[in-house]
Amino acid sequence: MVLTAPAAIPPAAPPSLFCLHFLGGSARAWGPVAERLGADVTCVAIDLPGFGEAAAVPGYDVAAMVDHVAARVRAAAPPRWFVAGHSMGAKVALALARRAEDGAAGLEGLAGLVLLAGSPPSPEPMAEGRRRAMIAWIGADDATRRAQAETFIANNVGAPLPHDLTTLAVADVLRTAPAAWRAWLTDGSREDWCARVGVLRSPALILDGSEDGDLGLEAQAALTAPHCAFARSATLDGAGHLLPLERPDAVADLIRAHVFAANPSRPEAPEIDADYRALIASGRVNGRLREALRERGEPDDPAYRPAALDAVELAILRAVIDRVLPQPGAARIDIAARIDARLATGAGDGWRFSALPPDPEAYRAALRSLDAAASAGGRRFLARDGDGQDALLRALEAGTLPGGTKAALDAGALRFWFEDLRADVVRTWLAHPAALARIGFSGIGAGGDGVPTGFRAVGLDAREAWEPVAQGGAR
Repeated sequence: MVLTAPAAIPPAAPPSLFCLHFLGGSARAWGPVAERLGADVTCVAIDLPGFGEAAAVPGYDVAAMVDHVAARVRAAAPPRWFVAGHSMGAKVALALARRAEDGAAGLEGLAGLVLLAGSPPSPEPMAEGRRRAMIAWIGADDATRRAQAETFIANNVGAPLPHDLTTLAVADVLRTAPAAWRAWLTDGSREDWCARVGVLRSPALILDGSEDGDLGLEAQAALTAPHCAFARSATLDGAGHLLPLERPDAVADLIRAHVFAANPSRPEAPEIDADYRALIASGRVNGRLREALRERGEPDDPAYRPAALDAVELAILRAVIDRVLPQPGAARIDIAARIDARLATGAGDGWRFSALPPDPEAYRAALRSLDAAASAGGRRFLARDGDGQDALLRALEAGTLPGGTKAALDAGALRFWFEDLRADVVRTWLAHPAALARIGFSGIGAGGDGVPTGFRAVGLDAREAWEPVAQGGAR
């Protein structure tokens, strides 16, 4: 979700911002941003193992990089800190935030993340031909390496950098340990941290450049944002991939606003009509049902960590459900999270289409198949607008979803799944007391605890005085 928040008064001591660089970069790449943040934020730029001044430091996988950064955070022991990750550094930042949120010693005080053109927790999208070419030239002769480093920097910006920054960026690429460069391209960028990172509660600022290819708006919306329950997003027009070097003023301004923004508030639960609340509290409703309705009426946790699906699959499911059963306003039922929780228990309605695997497997395969079809059509599902998503869902409903993908489920199986999904959505929505109040469902008053209840007026259109009145339609 994209949040807006009023500015808060900065604390007396400036927060610390631990800054992680891109592949081939170094701590120096954060210099222009740090200069513009000035005394407002204490920037601690870190050379990751194999890069910059840490070129001789071993440990090139994501976990080792997280260890390296965590040691710096523990040594500084800041009371309030943020982590900013650029490209490769974003994947490390997300994994570090997971450790902090899980209570790792010495990482207390994490207040948020800044992710710039980030490599996502899942394997990074990259054309294999380009990956092979980048691996090949890092070990070439000096002249070839310099020429390729210059091309690498030029290809990753929306417009040429100032001469001094170009010189700095090329020099950083050339002093990178070739083993670290290769390790990221062959292994680190392909590591799948999607399930391990899950959904983070720390507020996140997600930035991308309009001219970035692999890690631009689509990748951030479809692969990074699902891992952040509270996210503010911005696209820098005309910028490419090297945002801290290309747009230090804009990046610093956005970071400053993010660091000093008020924390996002927890969403409210849908309001239950007062008369219906009174019915739930009355002797006409038995205690077990009353407690179940109370639990169902609790606000959903926006940082719910999926148990049957992963974070990206859950985000796709939320987007699909928003098209199937729109819920206007801020007070919403997180139907997708409730379905995921049900899938994780193995509970079901006792049947399934023979063309489909068991429910948890069917949901995972269907959501990934839908996203694969969307990607083959030019844009991932989460990066499409409502009309674009609807077009895919109409094809799915008709059993004509476009082919040409390595989908786990074919169009016919997806049509069956979509029928099942809609039934699950309606059933989950109707289980919420706000929905029951909206349709005026009186069945909850049929049996209290030892109190004579039930219905006496059972004729056509007959209604008893205690029965609720419908508040509106399904929306």
